[in-house]
Amino acid sequence: MATLARLQARSSFVGKQYYYRNSVVDQFRKKENDAAVKIQSWFRGCRVRAYIRYLHRITTIIQKWWRSYLGKKEFRHVVQVAHYTMKMNLYNEMAVKIQRRWRGYKIRKYCFNYYYLKEYLRAISETNDAIREALEEFAEMKEREEKKANLEKEEKQRDYQARKMHYLLSTKQIPGIYNSPFRQAPDPWELRLQKAKPLIHPRPKVRQECSTSLSDWLACTSARSFPRSDILPPINKKKCQGPFRDFNEVLEQRYKPLEPTLRVAEPINQLKLAREELKREECAQNVNDKMFFPFSSYHKKEKYTPSIHSSSKYGSDSYGEKQFRSENPKKWICDKDFQTVLPSFDLFSKYGKLYSRAGQIV
Repeated sequence: MATLARLQARSSFVGKQYYYRNSVVDQFRKKENDAAVKIQSWFRGCRVRAYIRYLHRITTIIQKWWRSYLGKKEFRHVVQVAHYTMKMNLYNEMAVKIQRRWRGYKIRKYCFNYYYLKEYLRAISETNDAIREALEEFAEMKEREEKKANLEKEEKQRDYQARKMHYLLSTKQIPGIYNSPFRQAPDPWELRLQKAKPLIHPRPKVRQECSTSLSDWLACTSARSFPRSDILPPINKKKCQGPFRDFNEVLEQRYKPLEPTLRVAEPINQLKLAREELKREECAQNVNDKMFFPFSSYHKKEKYTPSIHSSSKYGSDSYGEKQFRSENPKKWICDKDFQTVLPSFDLFSKYGKLYSRAGQIV
């Protein structure tokens, strides 16, 4: 019992000692565990790094051999291209030499032959001389014809003027204005007036209506009852002398149609009429005459009618957005416009046949 009492008295101390010893053991166990983990991590890291170094060394060897193979292959290709280029340059130089020799021989023999060119230039000069002579003759002939036509026109005008002024001719009682007594010789116009005939205006013909009725025939008033006779001239009627105008010209001036001014010809409401005409033209050109009401249900049940240019089965047309014919000024040959080619002279139509065949290459 004494032992049991002693043990019970020391039970609290034993418990504390047990707890203290267990706690100390746990601390040392954790420290040992951490040390073991650190040693294992260091060993495993050394082993992995050694393996990675081994892989890097092997990879470097493989890349070195592969890159050397690619370099050798590329070098062989460059050498082949350079060799082919050198051969082609040599062949081109040889072909250029052959072409140069052949072209020089051809030019010297056919194109720039001295005697051939001399004969050709001689034929050209002879043909040019003939053309120049023909042109000079043609120009002289034209000049003579123009002078002759002008002289004939002036002579006709003088004759017509003399016929119109025939009333100024001198008579036995009264000398004319061109035959003054104070002059030594008469004026040339006086001689022209003597040779000219007076200008007589034709008398207008009077048209008579022919009636074929029976009553006119019996009354002897028809034109077919008796033979017709020309209108007799009036008795004791002298011809009017003076610078009178032509009768047809006077009638034309008299019965000339009215030419109103712009103020009289145009109505007062011309602007209004023009606007109405413009509206009618616009209405005639419109495809759809129906109005558009945006804030109503007027067109709610109607089907939309697409535009003509956007409803094609080949896609929308660029009408109004793109020019039909694009222009690129960079591709123009020059900035000048085309020159109008006039028709050739009539005389030149036969000149192509006059050239000799000396200038043609056979």
